[in-house]
Amino acid sequence: MITKSIKHILATCWLCCGAAAVLSPLASCKEDIDESNLYTFTGETIEDYLANRSERFSSFNYILSRIGYDKILSAYGTYTCFAPDNDAVTEYIDSLYDDEVNKDLPHNGMTSRGLEGLTDSLCKDIALFHLLNTEVLGVNMGNGLTMKTLLGRDINTTIDPNSGAVLISRHSTVTSMDNELENGVLHEIDCVIQRSNMLITGEMENHPDEFTLFSQALKLTGLADSLTNISHTNFDPIDNRRNFYTPDKCEMGYTIFAETDEALAGHGITNINELKAYADSVYATCADQGTGWYDYGRNHHIKISTGNDYKNPWNTLSMFVRYHILDYKIPYEKLVNSHNQISKVTLVEYYETMLPYTMMKITRNSGKLMINRWTANSSLTDMVAELGSAAMHTVLFAGVELEGSKGQVAALNGYIHSLKDMLAYEERVPHGALNERIRIDDTSIFGEMMSNSFRRISDSEVNAMNGGKTGTDGDLSGSYIRIPPGYLKNMVIYNGEDTRLYYLSGQSSGWSNYQGDEFNCKGYYDFAMRLPPVPEGTYELRIGYTAEGNEQRGMLQFYLGSSSDRTTMKALDIPLDMRHVPVNNSNLDPDVITGWCDWTRLDDKGIESDANMRNLGYMRGPLYYTVGVNSGNYARNNPKDLRRIIAKQEFKQGEYWLRFKSVLESDHHQFHLDYIEFCPENVYNNTRYVEDMY
Repeated sequence: MITKSIKHILATCWLCCGAAAVLSPLASCKEDIDESNLYTFTGETIEDYLANRSERFSSFNYILSRIGYDKILSAYGTYTCFAPDNDAVTEYIDSLYDDEVNKDLPHNGMTSRGLEGLTDSLCKDIALFHLLNTEVLGVNMGNGLTMKTLLGRDINTTIDPNSGAVLISRHSTVTSMDNELENGVLHEIDCVIQRSNMLITGEMENHPDEFTLFSQALKLTGLADSLTNISHTNFDPIDNRRNFYTPDKCEMGYTIFAETDEALAGHGITNINELKAYADSVYATCADQGTGWYDYGRNHHIKISTGNDYKNPWNTLSMFVRYHILDYKIPYEKLVNSHNQISKVTLVEYYETMLPYTMMKITRNSGKLMINRWTANSSLTDMVAELGSAAMHTVLFAGVELEGSKGQVAALNGYIHSLKDMLAYEERVPHGALNERIRIDDTSIFGEMMSNSFRRISDSEVNAMNGGKTGTDGDLSGSYIRIPPGYLKNMVIYNGEDTRLYYLSGQSSGWSNYQGDEFNCKGYYDFAMRLPPVPEGTYELRIGYTAEGNEQRGMLQFYLGSSSDRTTMKALDIPLDMRHVPVNNSNLDPDVITGWCDWTRLDDKGIESDANMRNLGYMRGPLYYTVGVNSGNYARNNPKDLRRIIAKQEFKQGEYWLRFKSVLESDHHQFHLDYIEFCPENVYNNTRYVEDMY
């Protein structure tokens, strides 16, 4: 019971200080809290709890019993149950039966009004959408959380800004939280959790008061008919004798950032012709020779159309819409990730859009998410071991603000996020917002990692999905996910089972990884990944990794090419030996291979030794994050945290593939993949300022 007691204390602290209005007795923090209002622990199972309160939960329990889950929730296990009361179930069933929107399936398939009119399929969908195979307490839900249900679809938590209550997927309020039971935890809710069975463009149409014009633009451009992917199984089977969790299908989806009708009206746009005129004003000249800023279009002599051929991908309206869409699904709370980043830095993510070879930048600023925020001299500093003075970091464009979690709409195959202002690939995006050191967690390069909720998944979720088994591959063991060949669109594995790719979210470990997670490869690995499409320019391409001795890591050769055809790729520099760990020498002698030494003991805070390391092709880890969470030990201080400069060249805005090939004869070594950096020449070779240490 010790563990449950600790959870009780955490939940009590969070509820009292962080969400005081969830339950009325917690309106203020006080020592004499009535604990009966915070949680109950009765010795019951989840099924016992529902059955013993049949006056409130008989309807939901009936739905569970129709698919045999009353028996499952009576047995040993660890579950989270969001239980709607009888009134909530009645209201939901009536809404299904009275629905006149779904003309193809009258009454949503119900045979009569009432519980008995539900089909077995509907009972399964409703029940499994309210159950998780791990225990999630209120303390975890306060800052927004995405949870994968037993139905295989996500639900999200937010805090109601007015009442302070926890909301599940915007509509269901948690009325009684953290009822801890023998086989998990139960949260009472006042509304059946709403799930959409509509594809993303159909769900957008279902919100005519918000997205009338954007929905119309989707239809005109033909994109409404193309955003239909849900899942696939088109990847290679693997030998899973090592017992890691391995997905048997790949979820797919989309994320749409859409201006609301209100936001468009604020710019004088009230009909589709005015929206088309706006698209013309932004994109008509973007690919012009000499003056255009859309480098890919300019370099390929693409003719931009301002006509009414809206399904032409190079029509200005189509370009406008495509820049608003990602071909993977990300909920609001996961758009910008934090794990072990220090508090003084700005949290940033970069995502590739469906406008060919373009990216958007999303920044968390003062609790708000802003797209393409532009700050002068980003990644540069006029100070030593600091981010720099405010005077040199003027905000030149505040960015396009997202409405927030309350503006998120969930569909069967994606998310719609409401925008408060106009979003476009304007000149200030490639020449301003993206003209900085671009550090990208390797996981975010692969949309499937977001669509399948793998990115930053908890160890307990992986263990539950794996039936409690622990995978082992030599010295690699734990809550890794085995990624099958062909599962990731932006990765090509050349030699099948000889390249065994694993993902570790690392959220409960103290690994020194950017955002905590990592890809790890075992075997005689030989694979390539498609690089993010940066704006045209000269860059240093860097890879961030942690070295490990005792033969744990491996040694590899990098290759770079304009396609995944490895016969056309060129080798970059000499092989990288990830087995070499710089020694933290008490005499401050620089490491012979990397040049690393303890910068905290140097009078110049490591400026000269940084230059020496760069001459050897290495850099220290950044000050941006710590080894583990809140450890106070920066990655820059850790001799294992290194960056290798693997190329310094011009990159066009377009296709580049980076290949990783083991050069060792043994197959037991690991290759570690954490993050990459594209650093433009005006940052690493600036004549006025220097690149910051973050």
